[in-house]
Amino acid sequence: MKTHPHTGPVVPVGVYVAVFAALLILTAMTTAAAFHDLGPMNNVVALGIAALKATLVVLFFMHVRYGTRLIPLVVAAGLFWLVILIALSLTDYLTRGWLGVPGR
Repeated sequence: MKTHPHTGPVVPVGVYVAVFAALLILTAMTTAAAFHDLGPMNNVVALGIAALKATLVVLFFMHVRYGTRLIPLVVAAGLFWLVILIALSLTDYLTRGWLGVPGR
């Protein structure tokens, strides 16, 4: 891979085409999974495919893969913060039935 002194790495067009094709295939897989009854695994499959698509977009189209060492650290910190927020939200959601509120 070549690097340009002012703009950074020059990614070949073939990489973008391959990532685009992978995103199209994953979108077709998401659509196909929506039409099949997998029971409780529907959400797991859909979220797994969505996470893979998001990873491809972040790594290649947002240039995290080719950035300096600070860029992946910032992305990891953002994901860690997201996990904290989800965990705190789940603690509220999962403990709502503990009080025995009438009408629930």
